[in-house]
Amino acid sequence: MNRLLQTALASVALAGAATFAQAQDVTIRIHHFMSQKAPLHAQFLAPFAENVAAASDGRIKVELFDSMSLGGTPGDLYTQAVDGAVEAVLTLPGYTPGLFNRSEVFELPFMMQDSVATSKAYYDLVESELQDGEFQDTKILAAWVHGPGVIHSEEPITKLEDMAGKEMRGPTRLVTDLLGELGATPVGMPLPKIPENLSKGVINGTVIPWEVTPSIKLAELVKNHTELGGDRALYTATFVLAMNWDAYEGMPEDLRAILDAQTGKTLSEMAGQVMVKADEFGRSKAEGNNMILLDEAEVARWIEAAQPVYDRWIAAAQAAGFDGAAAIAQAKELIAANQ
Repeated sequence: MNRLLQTALASVALAGAATFAQAQDVTIRIHHFMSQKAPLHAQFLAPFAENVAAASDGRIKVELFDSMSLGGTPGDLYTQAVDGAVEAVLTLPGYTPGLFNRSEVFELPFMMQDSVATSKAYYDLVESELQDGEFQDTKILAAWVHGPGVIHSEEPITKLEDMAGKEMRGPTRLVTDLLGELGATPVGMPLPKIPENLSKGVINGTVIPWEVTPSIKLAELVKNHTELGGDRALYTATFVLAMNWDAYEGMPEDLRAILDAQTGKTLSEMAGQVMVKADEFGRSKAEGNNMILLDEAEVARWIEAAQPVYDRWIAAAQAAGFDGAAAIAQAKELIAANQ
């Protein structure tokens, strides 16, 4: 075979390979723990899937698997993304305590000021430091927080002293620590267990954002809801949309570029906005109940009472190998920069 023919055949083979790569479709399965009716499924993941499909002319297909339908527990989700059991997961870093210590800074009491600004701040920290740090085992497609935590109780909570002796469900390690400092007895339990335990008197109340209250019909179970005046939230929790590295890097370059354009800070901001709207809807379901707003002077008393939570977190950060006080200052600066 002459050199000219060899060159021609090689060119045809390369062109064919390029055409195959160009035509290659990608499926991204996203596994998560929520129901199909949850705002983060219906109003965040579903539109995201549609946007990615449209931007890629259908070459990227995002399939959603809700309610742990692919198996495991919520605490297994991040490992499923790391191991490649699925291409991606939506999860809370807090489900795997001790692994994501820097992320926890945004979950400290009274840290969050606005869920959209804080979501963007959190993604900024992921992009600049955490992607190559505690999230190095996955590609983080988005990072955000939910709306302000609210106190929902059988009896009115109008001042710090009203927390004394209350059995209150707390969702995270830091929140249960906070509840103890505020005078309550913290009780840990999964979200679906709240209605039963309220009915049985095991707990007197719970702290959760408005967003999730309709799913457990909380406004029918308790009639008092305590919010904070000023620009501070009682607490929030961090979320990530994490992708398996092999699945991400194995995508054709053009499709990976499309996915990059559809994710990152823009997608993180979108998630924060979904949380805001979901809070508005959840709050509307309790409009006939007793809405309590603590004024800023009273909130200042709560913040002072929470100082031991900060002290313990800073000490734990030092044990984990980073400067907790500097991390808190950095988080506040990032939130302010994204307002």
